[in-house]
Amino acid sequence: MLTESDDQPQPEEPRRRSRTLDAREHIALLLEVARRYHSEGQSQAEIAKAISFSRATVSRMLSEARRRGIVQVRIGHPLERVLGIEQDLVKAFGLKQARVADPGETSASQDEVARCAADLMVEVASENLLITVSNGLAVTATVDAMPQLAWPRSRVVQMIGSVGSSQGLYDSPETCRRMARKLGGSFHPLPAPLVVSDVGVAQALRQDNQIATTLELGARADIALVGVGAVHEGHSGLIFRSYEDPALVEDVRQARAVGHVCGHHIAASGEHIRSDLCARTIAVEPERIREIPLVIGVAWGEAKVAALAAVMRGGFISALVTDRATALRLLELAGD
Repeated sequence: MLTESDDQPQPEEPRRRSRTLDAREHIALLLEVARRYHSEGQSQAEIAKAISFSRATVSRMLSEARRRGIVQVRIGHPLERVLGIEQDLVKAFGLKQARVADPGETSASQDEVARCAADLMVEVASENLLITVSNGLAVTATVDAMPQLAWPRSRVVQMIGSVGSSQGLYDSPETCRRMARKLGGSFHPLPAPLVVSDVGVAQALRQDNQIATTLELGARADIALVGVGAVHEGHSGLIFRSYEDPALVEDVRQARAVGHVCGHHIAASGEHIRSDLCARTIAVEPERIREIPLVIGVAWGEAKVAALAAVMRGGFISALVTDRATALRLLELAGD
């Protein structure tokens, strides 16, 4: 039978405290304070008011949370992984500059590399810039990525003869015109084809006043922007396609050319291959290219790795802009 006293509410038993309870509650409080401060962005004063402690106590709790590893500071950025690669490229190939694009899953290498190259151009250029420009997809993409500037004293010089109208926007005259429009400056054309029929014709063209002046102006440029072509089994890609015949392909293969820059074929060692084709090519001479203070080479892809390594070994480019995958392959090749 229940008595009157049995009906009355009984006082709550005091909570039994284990040896670890105080420690657990303290850790829980440190976690709450740390999350409020680091994750939710609350000030120490706001936290102090919310948990009924002084601001000085909250400050000590945050220090304790860091000391005990509850808060772990990690400094990093996605760009960090390519900065080290750029430094390694500069060291491995004796470059002055390197830019490595790291395209995400939704970005194309071409677009990201072109943006990096355009950014480098703006960083190193000045309003009275004298720049000489070659041709190709990578160079054209870089020009397209350039911002619109107002540098009326800048001059753009064509450094390589024209491949022909079939190349359209990728040919050197049109690419140079577009670069001049982007800079807001003037354009100096090279009125000659890339390759002529024989050595005598090439020599006569080089003595023409306008052509000689343009080639000399290009050789004295502050900056050169060039693409790098690859050679596979004697075939030199798009810009030489209309000039190639079986004999020329065999000559290039026998010479063991792996790439070409500004119309000149280069061996894996970096040595310029002097050939009949080279003698018939109208472009800034390879020895003069080395004298240009900064030659920016833009290229990407597995097919360009051997060519890029060769032109860097030969000193024909002093700055490289490429993508992360190509850069890593180049470093592997340098290590080998």
